[in-house]
Amino acid sequence: MVWGLIPSWSSDGKGLINARAETLEEKPSFSESFRLRRCLIPADGFYEWKRSGRSKQPFYFQMEDESPFAFAGIWDKWQNRDQSSISCAIITTPPNELVEELHDRMPAILLPEFFEAWLDLNTDRAELQQLLTPVPASKMKMYPVSGAVNSPDNEGVKLVEHVEFESGTTPSLF
Repeated sequence: MVWGLIPSWSSDGKGLINARAETLEEKPSFSESFRLRRCLIPADGFYEWKRSGRSKQPFYFQMEDESPFAFAGIWDKWQNRDQSSISCAIITTPPNELVEELHDRMPAILLPEFFEAWLDLNTDRAELQQLLTPVPASKMKMYPVSGAVNSPDNEGVKLVEHVEFESGTTPSLF
């Protein structure tokens, strides 16, 4: 799938990377996918940035025990003449206490025990909405990482290694 949900009825083919949990059922771009096309987006962490003056320090967020999880997602198939795309969006929630130090939203994290309910088309929408709450901050940890995460050309384990930093600087391992 391509990240950036393109609704099947879209005329311009522009994608939407995030969908707010609170408005999934109201927004035409997301409501049908929420009802019929939910997906899991596997992850072991995510990044957010802390601004300090003109610099930004990236931080890596993961589960306290470093276990994998999945972001709650929705998907759709878009087709226009000879072009087609299967795309998805990550659902976001208000942040927990840990993430709110850096950002006013966070991905909706689903732990493995909730995967089946999320994917089951018979799961009641009220139950689905209950799954879209922030994971407790006590189950997560964060630490600073290299500014190399700011470039899509960089890959590898160095992007999730803990680094020390000084206020006002953005360290880089590359």
